[in-house]
Amino acid sequence: MLLYVHGIPKILHYANELAHIEDPFGLGPSLSLWAAIFAEVLCPIAIVLGVGTRLACLPIIVVLLIAMLAVHPDWSVAEGQFGWLLLIIFMTIGLCGTGRWGLLAPVRKETP
Repeated sequence: MLLYVHGIPKILHYANELAHIEDPFGLGPSLSLWAAIFAEVLCPIAIVLGVGTRLACLPIIVVLLIAMLAVHPDWSVAEGQFGWLLLIIFMTIGLCGTGRWGLLAPVRKETP
């Protein structure tokens, strides 16, 4: 859902996203957008493939925390429920890993 709802639209509408992206830390809109694209496109793809799953969760968690705490601190729980739910999901995946659910799991050699 993160890839579909947030990541792909950032790539398809890059110029519009660049004009409207929040820059809470003053890094510049371009760097902020590329960080978001990395966390919302490349990292979910790595997680689906089961490649570096735990490591791929870290940028997503950071971007979600920034979005929820720095960009949208005025949101109520109801307004931010999707973000908080994603945060819980990716923290859980980060702790537990992909396991046998990654698309590349049959290719990986499992150790007993």
